[in-house]
Amino acid sequence: MVASREKKELTLGHKLSRDYKLNKWKYVLILPVLVYLALFAYKPMYGLVIVFKNYKTTRGIAGSDYVGFMWFRAFFNDPYFFRLLRNTFTLSALSIIFGFPAPILLALMINEVQNTKFKRMVQTITYMPYFISLVVTCSIITIYCQQDGLFSNIAVLFGGERQNFLINVNAFRPIYVISGIWQNIGWNSIIYLAALSGIDMEQYEAARIDGANRFQQILHVTIPGILPTIMVLFVLRMGSILNVGYEKVLLLYTTSTYEVADVFSTYTYRMGLVNQQYSLSTSVGLFNTLVNVMFLVLTNYLSKKTTESGLF
Repeated sequence: MVASREKKELTLGHKLSRDYKLNKWKYVLILPVLVYLALFAYKPMYGLVIVFKNYKTTRGIAGSDYVGFMWFRAFFNDPYFFRLLRNTFTLSALSIIFGFPAPILLALMINEVQNTKFKRMVQTITYMPYFISLVVTCSIITIYCQQDGLFSNIAVLFGGERQNFLINVNAFRPIYVISGIWQNIGWNSIIYLAALSGIDMEQYEAARIDGANRFQQILHVTIPGILPTIMVLFVLRMGSILNVGYEKVLLLYTTSTYEVADVFSTYTYRMGLVNQQYSLSTSVGLFNTLVNVMFLVLTNYLSKKTTESGLF
């Protein structure tokens, strides 16, 4: 039995040695990525222990007092907790409901266009906003939303009144969602266009022979052909349901729109960097991550059950 174990170990060692000799340059290429992940993805995980400590920068992680789940209780008992939860889920849900299907629809429409020059022009125009800096994008939105800005002029043209839309609590969420769609729709459609190019053309020919019109071909051939791609991206999107970008919210919200705009990420920013309550902000971030993982696993499970497509 010992000899058998030694033989297996020698065999494994021989396989690893042979694999290294055959792929040593691939290992060299992947080494910087592994170092990056070790330094910036796994090493910082040690800092999560401060959620259980009253962390003081002068005393360090090891020297700070252990307080158990005090920061989680403080966060859940915070009078703004339910407002943060509501706003985060609302902004994320609106972005998913209106933003997730948008690049799919754009890809389907581009795929139906026969004129190659027009197709390329539409692709270029829709891609361009993605490459504009978020700061520049938010500056443009701020200018357009001012009382004498473009949106007020359009509102007056249709019989409305001039107003600063960014201080209007009813306008913040539509502005956030619509601007997000405008900036990302072209870039996000790339992967769907790639998936569409992989559909077997014989399926379309068979559908035409059976008498299917253009819309029926999209419904019964095109959409089922890209459904696995759609489900994988949907699972990934649900896995970041609480990751509402704080940069954009910070650049657009004001004190008058806190009621509808303040989210977990902006709360973490204020508590961590502004108020220097590092343990509290880390506990909020950990809660955020745990909820995202829960949604990721649940959505992937439901996707596998219903469509047999999933992330894992």
